[in-house]
Amino acid sequence: MTDFNKRYIAARQAVIAQDLRRLNPMQRQAAMTTEGPLLLLAGAGSGKTTVLIQRVYNLLTYGRGSDCQEVPEWASREDLSFLENFPERPEAPDAERARRLCAVDVPRPWEIIAITFTNKAAGELKDRLAARLGPMANDVWASTFHSACVRILRRDADRIGFDKNFTIYDTDDSKRVIKDILKDLNLDEKAFPPKSVLSIISSAKDQYQSPEDFAAQHNSEADWKLSRVAKVYTAYAKKLRSASAMDFDDIIYHTVTLLRQEPEVLAYYQNKFRYVLVDEYQDTNHLQYLLTSLLAGGRKNLCVVGDDDQSIYRFRGANIENILSFEKQYKNARVIRLEQNYRSTQNILDAANAVIRNNEGRKGKTLWTDNGSGETVTVKTAFSESDEANFVVGDIMMAVNRGRKFRDAAVLYRMNAQSNALEYAMRRNGVPYKVVGGMKFFDRAEVKDMLAYLCVLNNPLDDLRLRRIVNSPARGIGATTMDKVADLAAAQGASLYEIIRNADLFPELKAAKAKLLKFADLIDGLRRQGAELALPEFYDAVCDQSGYVKVLEEKNDLESRGRIENVEELKSSILGFLERDPEDATLSGFLNEIALYTDLDSLEGGDDSVTMMTIHSAKGLEFPLVYVVGLEEGIFPGSSAQYDQEEIEEERRLCYVAMTRAKEKLTLTNARQRMLYGRTSSNRSSRFLDEIPEDNMRWEGKTEPRFGGEAGAGGGWDSGMPPYGGASYGGYGSRTAGSAVRSYRETVAKAAPQRPAAKGGASAPMLELRPGDEVEHTAFGQGTVLDVKPMSGDAMVTVQFQGVEKPKRLMLKFAGSHMKKL
Repeated sequence: MTDFNKRYIAARQAVIAQDLRRLNPMQRQAAMTTEGPLLLLAGAGSGKTTVLIQRVYNLLTYGRGSDCQEVPEWASREDLSFLENFPERPEAPDAERARRLCAVDVPRPWEIIAITFTNKAAGELKDRLAARLGPMANDVWASTFHSACVRILRRDADRIGFDKNFTIYDTDDSKRVIKDILKDLNLDEKAFPPKSVLSIISSAKDQYQSPEDFAAQHNSEADWKLSRVAKVYTAYAKKLRSASAMDFDDIIYHTVTLLRQEPEVLAYYQNKFRYVLVDEYQDTNHLQYLLTSLLAGGRKNLCVVGDDDQSIYRFRGANIENILSFEKQYKNARVIRLEQNYRSTQNILDAANAVIRNNEGRKGKTLWTDNGSGETVTVKTAFSESDEANFVVGDIMMAVNRGRKFRDAAVLYRMNAQSNALEYAMRRNGVPYKVVGGMKFFDRAEVKDMLAYLCVLNNPLDDLRLRRIVNSPARGIGATTMDKVADLAAAQGASLYEIIRNADLFPELKAAKAKLLKFADLIDGLRRQGAELALPEFYDAVCDQSGYVKVLEEKNDLESRGRIENVEELKSSILGFLERDPEDATLSGFLNEIALYTDLDSLEGGDDSVTMMTIHSAKGLEFPLVYVVGLEEGIFPGSSAQYDQEEIEEERRLCYVAMTRAKEKLTLTNARQRMLYGRTSSNRSSRFLDEIPEDNMRWEGKTEPRFGGEAGAGGGWDSGMPPYGGASYGGYGSRTAGSAVRSYRETVAKAAPQRPAAKGGASAPMLELRPGDEVEHTAFGQGTVLDVKPMSGDAMVTVQFQGVEKPKRLMLKFAGSHMKKL
């Protein structure tokens, strides 16, 4: 290589690096590494989305200029001098010239695909790309795995035997199909629960096993149950194909099939996508790995971004080996670690680093930050789950009193059942909160009914959705009639709708002929209107002409009015969809978006309330104050993981994720005894707490182990419990009887610290309040008492606080410790 070429390449890289000067050195290296396979190990809070945005910007501005050894033939010494003396703050003409001199083989926007896991993440990626690149960002394929596959299938699904307007079945739809099949095969639902059967089928698809492959693997009588599931899988696949429908697994499964079976289609996409980026690669399953490999199989310009320490979806099929073995799967792959954290303080990171370091199955990295050391991690051992909840709520209220907002705090738990005591404490203290994971809008019956109408209008072959709406509202078309229609459809090899549309040709349907034909006329008429009306107006027509809303209006009760509001709210979703994606303003496009909706996408902020959720739901989020509760053996880590190394490592990764959600203050709690599912148990503290260095935490209420040596080495509580216990007591299946139980209870009583009665508690007089009294609350400030209602030794007091829109209702015994009379 000539001296000129060396200098030109170095100058070009320096100019591009200067354009990316806002990135830290490792981020900049990641953005400038454009060619070949790249594994980007992005630690929690390390700014990986920023790197993705800047990497796409670099590609669309300079192409492979930052990562190639080529010099254009037309480059002159004057060009070299210009680049070598390029100013730090260039004028616009100079910047444009620099881009031209540095650009090599720049791709077009649609030649880049960036795949994420949630619609929320894809939306954020699109928004930030648009802010950085302008209108051209709209042409980058930034989408979820499922959305990208739907887009591919809508173009070529007919090549593998599906209609291009195929329907997407959700979990409830799939369960109903499985139930019908179990009935047809005379299999008992108790022996073959539909949810379990679907899980087995899903796992088979994840391994890219067809019904035939699965049946061949499980064809012996020794495999009796799975051999029956194989028959269900075969029938399930047949039913979905006949309805031109796919479930979530099918969307990726059939895309892989399309790319494998159709070389022309594979060549088209491998040529189209010059650069493939995959986010959250540690969460990919085998099927997603296959899809990624196929799309990137041409140029091998694959960049995967992930964190092996945050792989927490093994139960969903996520395969951590995809990221751990990336360098084996892709020869000459480069690995870049992003370890600078922009979210948390160093004490939080040191604690999290120390915990995750105990895992063997990891590539290894150490997070650090310039945010300062911050507060040490607080570990609190409470007596019971209610004491634990009261501590968390009280700490949040104190933080609010010092100027925090309720929305700054998040409470994370391993299992949904743990929220019970916490919710109770929140309600008793008038603390606003929201639980992520309740019934979602699109799970409500009336919303699913209206979506079923839209699905049938989009694809009349959708037998499942048609059965849902054919008699909703009631039209006199009962189950017996539909069973006859189904039998005829099976005999004729037709869809239910085709039989209904021609009901007058079948003597078996003579009695219901008029009703069936009237329903078919309704569907046909609405489909014609769908070709003429805008989507919002079309939805209005469906609501009106179907008679669905009219029936609810005639009932005119509270429940029906709520259901009408939900039906109307669905129109808001349609309008929002049109605003987000005006170019795909079609019914099919809207149904695709709704079908791909996820729980995490529905999390909305803005209101001032504490967020409560499982740790799995918290991934990708961050909060100033984080409380992780229930850190006890048998709870976190769970009892099923106690002696399984892979499970323990997954639980430890989950703990690492929980800890790294905290920006400023991290609090970890446990209880000496806990009631769950009606049983009280006493478990030793979680091994994860023992893995945190003493310099990085302050443990309040810790009990020293008496038997078995050091904590974390198998020792129990000072009460003498077994090392990783879970034995119940107090009349619920005690592990020993008689004197052993009495001895155990006495030991627990002696070991338990004597807690002083809370101010305003049972042993202290309650505040004497009357309507009109002025009070001051530690969290809500000053207010006026509106009402006091005695309630079983307690009292509910209603207070209008200054600056708070609605009055607060507080239980006086609990509120008394945080409130005084003025």
